[in-house]
Amino acid sequence: MKISMKTSVLVSATVCALSLSTFASAQTYLLDMKGPGSGNPFWAAVQKGAEDAGKANNVKVLVMSPPAESDVQAQVAQIEDQIAKGVAGIALAPTDPTALATVVEAARKKNIPVVFVDTKGTNAGISFIGTNNEVGAKMAADYICKGVPKGSEVAILQGIITQSTGKFRSDGAKAGLTACGLKVVAMQPGDWDTAKGQAATENILTAHPNIKGIFASNDNMAMGALEALRSAKKIKNVMVVGFDGTPDAAKSILAGELAASVAQAPSNMGKFAIEALLKLKKGEKVEAWVDTGTVMVTKDNAAQYK
Repeated sequence: MKISMKTSVLVSATVCALSLSTFASAQTYLLDMKGPGSGNPFWAAVQKGAEDAGKANNVKVLVMSPPAESDVQAQVAQIEDQIAKGVAGIALAPTDPTALATVVEAARKKNIPVVFVDTKGTNAGISFIGTNNEVGAKMAADYICKGVPKGSEVAILQGIITQSTGKFRSDGAKAGLTACGLKVVAMQPGDWDTAKGQAATENILTAHPNIKGIFASNDNMAMGALEALRSAKKIKNVMVVGFDGTPDAAKSILAGELAASVAQAPSNMGKFAIEALLKLKKGEKVEAWVDTGTVMVTKDNAAQYK
């Protein structure tokens, strides 16, 4: 059968394009986050850390996230698509660790290294790059204990409790607050969201008007709690401590509203995650838990976090 010159050129071009695509994927590392970086300082910092590590190591970093942190299926579809494209490695902050377990195993079967970022997954043998959330929440609880009289009623705004991050922060805070003699009278989910945090705080204030302290499992919910307290004219009567050390939280601390926040090092999460994937790709070992650190943000150091 004769093959025309035109057909031959088209076939060659197609093969070349496929080869380039495969090569590009082989040099691309995926960071798939629970939430988009735009509008969220925490995830924006994670993204920047990963992209900076990619530039420093001369590899491409592709950043993706589902449209909402609760959109588990969208994240699953993103991972499946990148596995099919032959991505070199995956740094994953799972929306739902249990639901993402199967797709993580699919990546491993393709010899694609995976690390978990910010939130631990359920898959055994995969390194976690992130904060010791239980210890960080205990730090926040200890801070509240120093500022609120023993025996006072306090509350906890929880994140998405099915995620390890949400569970560990809630558990750490409850243990710390109870240990110093405070009464945890309410634990309500705010799903990491400002508006939901505000609504949960309004409910708590209705049921427990005498609370003296609130631990919010992230700064978004802490901002919501402050709005609820402001509306109730109780913002000076209730100590609120958040978690993440975002710029908004730092500004609120300096303004005398938010009492404190536990700062993570989100840029380290992104940076260390990409570096870990590069090590795994070379056949090197990575520690089971790479702790990215926590710092208490108060009026003394809040200016550094604006």
